[in-house]
Amino acid sequence: MDNETQILKLSIKDLFTTKMIKYSVVPFVLSMLILYILFFILAGIGLDHMDATMHVESNQTTIQNGIPHTDSFSTTLQNTAIIKFLMSSAITSWIASFLVYTIGSLLMLYFSIFVALLVIGLLTHIILKELQRRHYQDVEMIGYSNFFAGILHALKWFVIMIILFIVCIPLYFIPVLNIIAFNFPLYYFFHKMLNYDVSSSICTKQEFYRIKVFHGSTIRLKTLVLYLISLIPFVIFFATVFYVIYLGHSYFLEVRKIRTLPQG
Repeated sequence: MDNETQILKLSIKDLFTTKMIKYSVVPFVLSMLILYILFFILAGIGLDHMDATMHVESNQTTIQNGIPHTDSFSTTLQNTAIIKFLMSSAITSWIASFLVYTIGSLLMLYFSIFVALLVIGLLTHIILKELQRRHYQDVEMIGYSNFFAGILHALKWFVIMIILFIVCIPLYFIPVLNIIAFNFPLYYFFHKMLNYDVSSSICTKQEFYRIKVFHGSTIRLKTLVLYLISLIPFVIFFATVFYVIYLGHSYFLEVRKIRTLPQG
């Protein structure tokens, strides 16, 4: 615990150095720019759908004096008439508004975490190099991956995340469990990406597997705490550099221990 407290204090101190503050601005600006562009793209798509028409038709058959009579109702809802149709009832209006704002807010939060992870991946090596210069000049950053391997890994973890979202659908309707079900797929992606970006810049593959075997639970606990912090709105835009620093210290210290052990 004392060691973990020292890592946390050192990480906070490193975060507020001039270079790290500059690095912190980049993920914020790029993430906001990406979300800004996507907002207008999605807004344009939404407006296009608003121009679509909805055809509503119903038939009702009644029997009068033994003779069947069929009454037909047909109408076309167009443009904002669709919204007026949904909002015509107080109950449907409340449900529609609740779903739009709740689901929209959750999707925006989750998507902001996803975007911030992709952006910080571009800066991880630079941040760790600065960390090495300040504290770990005796630890060579060997690394075990490359850009193209990183892209393939990210695509694989993204597909698995989508599959997990689909598999967890039945749990979305169960109170308490739905909170875990909503967050587990994205936490999986969060852990994989952040852990890979940091470890692949510092360790050899053998060192990574050794750390995974002996300290995997500790690393997962750390990324879980960092993920929970990310659920605070807007924090992810500023905190990603700190995540890399904090996890970077953990890996540098473990790699230093491994390389100072007697070989053979």
